[in-house]
Amino acid sequence: MTKRIFRSIFFVAMVILLASLLLILGFLYGYFASLQKQHLQTQTLLAAQGVTHEGMAYFQNLETDSARLTWIAPDGRVLFDSISDAESMENHAERAEVRAAIRDGYGESTRRSQTVGEQQMYAAKRLPDGSILRLSVRQYTVFTFLPGLTQPIAIVIALAVCLSLILAANVAKQIVRPLNELDPDKPTINNEYEELNPLLRRLSRQQAQLRAQTAELRRRQDEFNAATDRMNEGLVLVGEEGVILSINRAAAAILGTSRYLPGQDIRSLDPAFPMEELLLRAKNGEPAEQHLERNGLDYQLNVSPILSEGRFAGFVLLIFNITDRMKNEQLRREFTANVSHELKTPLHSISGCAELLCSGLVKPEDAGQFAGQIHAEAKRMVRLIDDIIKLSRLDEGISGSQRTELDLSDIAESAVSSLQTEAASAGVTLSLNTSPAPLIGIPQLLYGIVFNLCDNAVKYNREGGRVEVSVEEDTQKNAVRLIVRDTGIGIPEEHIGRIFERFYRVDKSHSKEVGGTGLGLSIVKHAARLHNAHIDVDSTIGQGTAITVTFPRS
Repeated sequence: MTKRIFRSIFFVAMVILLASLLLILGFLYGYFASLQKQHLQTQTLLAAQGVTHEGMAYFQNLETDSARLTWIAPDGRVLFDSISDAESMENHAERAEVRAAIRDGYGESTRRSQTVGEQQMYAAKRLPDGSILRLSVRQYTVFTFLPGLTQPIAIVIALAVCLSLILAANVAKQIVRPLNELDPDKPTINNEYEELNPLLRRLSRQQAQLRAQTAELRRRQDEFNAATDRMNEGLVLVGEEGVILSINRAAAAILGTSRYLPGQDIRSLDPAFPMEELLLRAKNGEPAEQHLERNGLDYQLNVSPILSEGRFAGFVLLIFNITDRMKNEQLRREFTANVSHELKTPLHSISGCAELLCSGLVKPEDAGQFAGQIHAEAKRMVRLIDDIIKLSRLDEGISGSQRTELDLSDIAESAVSSLQTEAASAGVTLSLNTSPAPLIGIPQLLYGIVFNLCDNAVKYNREGGRVEVSVEEDTQKNAVRLIVRDTGIGIPEEHIGRIFERFYRVDKSHSKEVGGTGLGLSIVKHAARLHNAHIDVDSTIGQGTAITVTFPRS
């Protein structure tokens, strides 16, 4: 183990050393090449100055061992070359450096020379007379300056090898040292015996996998618990033998038991729940549904079997509290029955009167009375149908209605004005006391609230009674209050909680006499709810009733 680590570290150190040397040589080569190019450029500029001032005489007795000089006419003809015979040389007008010098005044290029057969660096300078002076030198290669670096490189390599051997030995010992003590609980700490390494590594991987799986299961369990605890429905996961695997907070509350039930048989819980029957149907792979009443509440139990590779592995029990839904269904049934009853009564009256008129049994002087009865019952049916339509629209949220800025005092004044004639006929004094009460709401609904409250106050009043309507601001609560007080018959305390139900009447005989539909206060409740308003009722038998509707402005 130690030797393998030592060899690996030493090998890596040598690879890094060689790579570093190659990079350094590459940088040095680039550096020297740039220096050579700068030197060539300087020589070219100096030689150009000499040729400009002395002409061909500049080349006499000129030592040109380190560089080759070529003087080229503007048309590319070679006038002088320090190595070859100028007259035998080909035209140089197409040389890259010559073209660049003619165009820009100075040009450079690097290529293999056809004359000397070596890789050359060229620099050309355009002279004032248009001729070109070119200098070229042999381009250095890595191997050109490598001999001069042999001794420093050898010293560096020797020092690096020695340092690598020392560091590799020390690092190998430090790596192996923790393995000398075997700890079965910490298999990642190995020992010096190579025979145990495969086993310990396998144990380490298995423990790591177990830890990861445990953490993942815990995370999923936490997510599952967090999600199911926020459910309003009860959720119970049950194994194939009826053993509880998980139960959420809602299910524990419904079953009246603790949440910490994993491992307990679900059949041992509340005997009111038909668990045995549900478990039997789930084992047969059939989804089951059961309705149950418990403690005055209605529950629906849904069982869905869980199959694994075609075999029953358990089931999911969902418990829904359907009390509100059952109440709504009951209210709908009652509403349908009430509507049928309310429509049947005037229809029977209309039908009877019409039948008598058609049969000719009615005396001519009594025909007007029967026609008036038909007309009154028809008006009652129209009012009933109108109220039913209003309630239906309120149940649907009256989509499309716009809320606007308005003054509740103006709406109250309009509603009171429309009821003055009816109040006078009933011998009731209808008065209005208002102050500016700006509000944001739906005008037709607010009008309906005021109208229905005032209409009821007039109808269920006594002759000579009073109805006082007040609209005022509540600055402390940032709200507007509508108060309708009457001196009527009053409402018994046990009926106050139900007067806003549809077709609910405290005094059914009196309600029929005054032509009430039983839907007015239900319309008020729905309209107030759409405005987030709160309704308070204060009533005393024989003294009267005060209904206060508080509208928040925000």
